[in-house]
Amino acid sequence: MVGKRSTIEFRRLARFSMSANNVCVYANHRKSHMRNVSINQLDDTPRKVVALGTDYSHGHLLPFHTHRRAQLLYGATGVMQVRTHDGNWVVPPQRAVWIPPGVAHEVLMLGVSTRSVYIEPGTVDLGSRCQVISVSPLMRHLLMEAVAAPLIYDQAGRDGALFDLLLHELTRSEVLPLHIPMPAEGKLLSLCQTFLNKPNAHQSPQYWAEQIHISLRTFNRLFRQQTGLSFRQWRQQACVVLALARLAEGEAVTRIALDFGYESPAAFSTMFRRVLGQAPSVWLEAAK
Repeated sequence: MVGKRSTIEFRRLARFSMSANNVCVYANHRKSHMRNVSINQLDDTPRKVVALGTDYSHGHLLPFHTHRRAQLLYGATGVMQVRTHDGNWVVPPQRAVWIPPGVAHEVLMLGVSTRSVYIEPGTVDLGSRCQVISVSPLMRHLLMEAVAAPLIYDQAGRDGALFDLLLHELTRSEVLPLHIPMPAEGKLLSLCQTFLNKPNAHQSPQYWAEQIHISLRTFNRLFRQQTGLSFRQWRQQACVVLALARLAEGEAVTRIALDFGYESPAAFSTMFRRVLGQAPSVWLEAAK
C-alpha cells in the first residue's frame, strides 16, 4: 500500500511538473516565500493547501473572478473591500475574509500586503458565503510561516503539521459583523446602493417605503426577507462597515461622524461600540 501511494504521488508530481504554466515554479519549489505569483499557475499543486503572499499598490482592483479552491485572504497591512452578488465586506488590517470556492468576487486593495491560503474544496467548511473573521496571534504567525514554506511541502513533516494547525485555527475563528448584505435586485437594491454612496444615519424606513410606494409594514417584511436584517440593523451595520474603511485610512472620527449625519463624534462612537463592542480608537489600536 505504501508503494502504491508513493507511485500515485510520483505521478501527480510528474503531471504537475510537466504543466506548461508550472515548469519554472516546480523547478524552484523548494525556494521559500511564494510571493506575487498567481494561484492560476499553481492551482493543480498536489497539496490540499497552497499559500501565497502578494503586495498590491494602493487602489488596485481585482475585478470579478472565481477560484476553484476556497480562499482565506488575510491583509497583513491595509484595508480590503470585497464585493460579491450577496453584499459588501470591509476587511480591516490584521483580519481575513473567507471566500468559498466558486464564489465570484472583486477586491479593492488599499495599501494591502496579503497572505492567502487556497484550500481544496471539502477540506474545511465555513459556509457558502463570504465572511470576515478574526485572526488570532497564533494564526497570524502560521500564515506568515505558510507563505515561507515550500510549495511541495512535506505533508508528514513540520510544514505538514503547520498547515494542519492552520486549518484547525481557521475553523475556530470568530466571524465579525463586517458584512453589508444586499437585496438581490430591483428598487430596494437601488436604494441600498444609493445609501452606500452617501450614508445617512437618520434615514428612516418610512422614507424608504415612500420611495418605492409601499406601506411601512410591507417594506419592513420585504427588507428583512431580502437582507436578513431589520432596516435599522442594516443601516447601523452599513455605517460601521463604511466607517471602518475610512478609519483605517486615517480619517478622523469627527469627520466621518459628521459626514454620516451623526450629531457628534460621541454619538457615532456609541453606535460603533454597540455593533463591534469597542470604541473606534480601541478597535483600530487592536488591529495594529
